[in-house]
Amino acid sequence: MGDRPHLFGERLYGLWNMLAERIDALYDMDRIWDSGGKGWSYELKWRRGGKTLCALYAKEDSIGFMVILGKAEREKFEALRGGFSPQIWAVYDAARTYHDGKWIMFEPTDESLFDDFMRLLAIKRRLNRKSR
Repeated sequence: MGDRPHLFGERLYGLWNMLAERIDALYDMDRIWDSGGKGWSYELKWRRGGKTLCALYAKEDSIGFMVILGKAEREKFEALRGGFSPQIWAVYDAARTYHDGKWIMFEPTDESLFDDFMRLLAIKRRLNRKSR
């Protein structure tokens, strides 16, 4: 998003960048910018081989982190559920399941869930880059 911290303020802009850097450090993927659809101003997806790993969203005063878990990935998450924080469970349990998977949207306000986010991504796809 370059020089757009005015959209959601310096603090959330910093969180956005920290989360994006963590994803980039673990995954070598294409980054695709798009409009954010109905509810968001911007979307940044991490994709490879036609499959989306996750997406970050931005709008005024908010950022979003979305992961879509298919059936097999949901089974893996549920088997590992005890290793995730209660905040992750609550959002997961409340998320709607569509034909292509369970769409889980988080709206982080600090970095406390970032480790859990990385564990969710590891369920979706093995790391393909060594951590820096």
